[in-house]
Amino acid sequence: MSTRLKQVLIVSVGALAAVVMIVLGLWQMQVFVDKGNRSVEDRAAQPAVPLMDHVATDGAVGDIYGKQVTFTGDYLPDQTILIPTGEGVRVLTAVRLSDGRVLPVVRGLSGAQEQFVTPPAGTVTETGLFLPGEGDPDGVVPDGTLRSVRMPLLAQQWPQQLIPGFVTLTAEESAAQGMRHAPVSLPSGEGSARNSGYALQWWVFAAFALGMAIKLAHSLGARQRTLEEGVTLPHDDEVAVDATTTKEQNL
Repeated sequence: MSTRLKQVLIVSVGALAAVVMIVLGLWQMQVFVDKGNRSVEDRAAQPAVPLMDHVATDGAVGDIYGKQVTFTGDYLPDQTILIPTGEGVRVLTAVRLSDGRVLPVVRGLSGAQEQFVTPPAGTVTETGLFLPGEGDPDGVVPDGTLRSVRMPLLAQQWPQQLIPGFVTLTAEESAAQGMRHAPVSLPSGEGSARNSGYALQWWVFAAFALGMAIKLAHSLGARQRTLEEGVTLPHDDEVAVDATTTKEQNL
């Protein structure tokens, strides 16, 4: 087998091993992501807790984002903002709580801007998922609407002090108000650090395997070039004879 073919085989084996290890690393990273998402979904599926037990008067929020909460207050129909989506219009209405602060509530999903139902009158107690706010997606929306539930923009439009977050009602609560359940984008969670560590280890092993293969192939080529130039390494018996001759000459 020629030296060139040996080099190709060595590098090919190293590259194949590196590809396998990279795939294993990607698999471990996906496990990391999936575990994080499952933890977020499990958090959202926990029993509802009272919102005001976890939001202090100074605005400090406890470990409540991403959980189902219950709240009690009065809807303010005049403070309603529409959020167009591809599936319809999300109807966002302010709810005045017992301490005077306002909680933004996505009541549900309406088919058109003119078709949403007036919120119930009087004091109500409802349940929904509490989130800190949303980003600002691309696109143009009509005047008087928002592209997402952005807390800074709401603070500019509504005069009352806002709770630092908003609630999307459950499917049952939305249906009770004559609307469909509005879609909710859960935040990405963090999985087990052990899985991310395994992924990094596989990628380090992949780099090591490819590097060693290239080094072995280079060493094989260098040795072949040395032999072709007529430079040979002495055998052990030749070294022993030379050493004996040198010793006799010294005597």
